[in-house]
Amino acid sequence: MKRLLIVASLIGAAPALADEGMWTYNNFPAAKVKEKYGFEPSQEWLNNVRLASAKFGGGCSSSFVSPDGLVMTNHHCARGCIQQLSTAKKDFIANGFYARTQAEEIQCPALEVSQLVEITDVTDKLNAATQGLTGKAYADTLKAEMSKLEKACTDGAADVRCDVVTLYQGGKYNLYRYQRFQDVRLVFAPEHAIAFFGGDPDNFEFPRYDLDVTFVRAYAKDGKPAKTPKYFKWSDKGAKEGDLTFVSGHPGRTSRGLTVAQLEYLRDTGLPKQLFKLSEMRGMVTEFQNRGVEQKRVSSNMLFGVENAIKSIKGKHEQLVDRAFFAQKVAAEQELRAKVNADPKMKAKYGAAWDEIARAQDTYRNIRKDYENIEGGLGSHLFGMARTLVRAAEERTKPDTERMRGFNEAGLRTLETQLMSKAPIYPELEIAQMTFALTKVREELGADHPFVKKLLGKESPASLATRVIKGSKLADLKVREQLYKGGKQAVEASKDPMIQLATLVDPDARAIRKTHEEQIDAVIRKNSELIAQAKFEVYGTGIYPDATGTLRLSFGSVKGYTEDGKQVNPITVMGNTFDRHTGEEPFALPKSWLAAQKQLPNATPMNFVTTNDIIGGNSGSPVINKDAEIIGLVFDGNIQSLGGDYGFDESVNRTVAVHSEALIEALKTVYKADRVLEELRPGTTPTVKASPGL
Repeated sequence: MKRLLIVASLIGAAPALADEGMWTYNNFPAAKVKEKYGFEPSQEWLNNVRLASAKFGGGCSSSFVSPDGLVMTNHHCARGCIQQLSTAKKDFIANGFYARTQAEEIQCPALEVSQLVEITDVTDKLNAATQGLTGKAYADTLKAEMSKLEKACTDGAADVRCDVVTLYQGGKYNLYRYQRFQDVRLVFAPEHAIAFFGGDPDNFEFPRYDLDVTFVRAYAKDGKPAKTPKYFKWSDKGAKEGDLTFVSGHPGRTSRGLTVAQLEYLRDTGLPKQLFKLSEMRGMVTEFQNRGVEQKRVSSNMLFGVENAIKSIKGKHEQLVDRAFFAQKVAAEQELRAKVNADPKMKAKYGAAWDEIARAQDTYRNIRKDYENIEGGLGSHLFGMARTLVRAAEERTKPDTERMRGFNEAGLRTLETQLMSKAPIYPELEIAQMTFALTKVREELGADHPFVKKLLGKESPASLATRVIKGSKLADLKVREQLYKGGKQAVEASKDPMIQLATLVDPDARAIRKTHEEQIDAVIRKNSELIAQAKFEVYGTGIYPDATGTLRLSFGSVKGYTEDGKQVNPITVMGNTFDRHTGEEPFALPKSWLAAQKQLPNATPMNFVTTNDIIGGNSGSPVINKDAEIIGLVFDGNIQSLGGDYGFDESVNRTVAVHSEALIEALKTVYKADRVLEELRPGTTPTVKASPGL
């Protein structure tokens, strides 16, 4: 992997260079875009793009692409829904899905699409409330004030969610107000074989030949398609080399603004631990899949996620263990600290912040095993439901400002949607997951640890997992509803073994969580806030914050790059997709594509790369041109982009997207999906009946 150059993001403070930056919509560098590309987005343009963008589920991006609630995202983002709607007889992951009529659109059991409708800066309010506070007092006050702001913003509306978003590690706080769409129905999904053509070997690579797309529809409360007047229209020509591109999406988390002490923890402990555990989990899931066809079907989404995470974390770790790169991070921090220490007033206010964070990291090293294994959960979806019920029963008896984050009034609607999901539960997979998690808890903490003794008693991980999962009734939605509505009394009286297990371990989990919040999180939050303020004083405010899973806009262009001394062209073509077909997974094209090969124009653009700055979570983001028209769909980054968690190098970091013309050609020629085509490009005339294969 080519290492990153010394760029602004290494400093985590100076104004960004080149096409770097995942910018918030209320601090977008429109003038900079004009300076480089000759186009300056207006505020109206930014508002329209924001409203046409959407968060998809818990960790992906999407966009509205018609005035009737049609939403476009990646197949791998919608896999959860697609698998939950599948059965042994109707495997939509393997065979794809197309609703020929609106009546055939099927509701996803556990999916929400949300639209960011308003951004309010609440920095001054929160800073005033927490001024002069530290430790527990700071943590409690900040939590309470956030809850107040979110509750007032939501104002009891079930279809509204409000979140206080922490930016610049606490340098700024914004209140985001979302419109929630909780009735989301599957419209179209291709076969897994083309959506993830090339599989894990091609993941985070380029050239690529994937049709990683799914269309769903957001519905209103009245059961009719939602009216979405702000949506992206489809480009007539798509993307070509050199074109200006924008990506509007929800990048997950970046760590470009972290201190050296925080990065050292990730390099030496955090990332290696994740890799070890994920590698073992991959073995567990692979063994489960070998049990039979149905076991493979119900666990395919899990294996996909595990393998994707392993490759991603490997890339991050490789970046941090590169000595030259890490030396740049150290030098950048020393430069900022020197500027702070050179000014007596700044030194008095900010000088100790880095050392305080380093001490907090040392504290976390001492409690890491307890925190991750006691508060971290026990692998099973049923256990997660049980813990939510147990905690909700307790938290809902408290004043809103004193509740655990996630259980305050503003967040209950989202929690209830997740808890009451109709998604299927697979007991055999649940047992395998929980057995693995319990085994790891015992391995990490040791058989003599008080929590392990309390958790397992005389049972083995396998016997405990089998007993509580087979004996639990929580897979029944009515049981969960009764327990939730019954509150503390119903939960305490429950004989459900999973509820009893969650009740047994919750005091220990709450205790270690409280230690983490007061001795680590509060210290890091407070001192990160001070460092961010120091950066503003030294470098100004023309900088972008680390990604936080919230809506951002990046700019760039369609551009190739050099790898191992060879020039990589920025656009692949549809004809070459068939050249990579071997007939064996993961390079086996589906029958629908092989049947349509002669009708598909070989020169149709398939996938392409841009210089847009993205990270995990941007999957499903639209790629648009200056006219706010769809020219592509983000589904990956190249291998060099994996180090983008810590910095950005425009010479090699690339966004990978499906070309808009490939999407149209596939819908038209391979799938005969005339209903979707008509919404994307009104006036499209289908020539053949819908494919019977979907």
